[in-house]
Amino acid sequence: MENINIKEYKVWDAPIRVFHWVNFISVISLIFLGLIMLYKKDLGITSVDAKIALKELHIIFGYIFVLNLTWRVIWGFIGSKYARWRYIFPGKGFVKSTRRYIKSVVDGDTQQYIGHNPLGRLAISIIILLLLTLSVTGLIRAGTDVYYPPFGSYVSEYIASPGVNPDSIIPYNSTGTDATKVKNLKAFKRPFGKVHIYSAYTLMLFIFLHIFFVVLTEIREGGSLISAMFTGKKLLNKKPADLDS
Repeated sequence: MENINIKEYKVWDAPIRVFHWVNFISVISLIFLGLIMLYKKDLGITSVDAKIALKELHIIFGYIFVLNLTWRVIWGFIGSKYARWRYIFPGKGFVKSTRRYIKSVVDGDTQQYIGHNPLGRLAISIIILLLLTLSVTGLIRAGTDVYYPPFGSYVSEYIASPGVNPDSIIPYNSTGTDATKVKNLKAFKRPFGKVHIYSAYTLMLFIFLHIFFVVLTEIREGGSLISAMFTGKKLLNKKPADLDS
């Protein structure tokens, strides 16, 4: 029987694992609520109060999502080795390492990595950028739709008619608002809404691809990719290509 030398490597620290699962839960919740909002008429949801309640619930999960992502961005500068952005975003030598990795896959002797392999790094980079885009556009729409922080107070103050207390402005109610400024606000927020929706659709695609290729890589290459996000450790039977990087 072939002797396989399996070694254990620490890779994902606790903050990364917590971020991953909080992000997973919040993103799935946001997608679910977002789809309900998009198809609310088909679901028989027609009242303004229900529309506002759905948006407010979506925003609450959005705050969790944004705070969690903000922590991940910070941890990418101060965290453990493979949590840092230099081991996530493509950098110097990335093209060469990607070619080597693809060649190893084609040759049937696939390289193993403690962190993400080059294609995984590219995918995660795109996902992170999509998450950041969703965060910014989501916060803008939270402020312009239902006047939630951090931009809501500025928006309600902008659209309030002279002499009207901005705190009295109610979402989807024109009472006390300046019609011209409301029209300008709608024109301003519309592109952010479109970017938000299309970024969400793109993220859904990448989530599917991410899960598919993680499972495929686990089957073909081993490395305990899935369990590592619970234990923080990978089990590899080859010398990792990124061990000394």
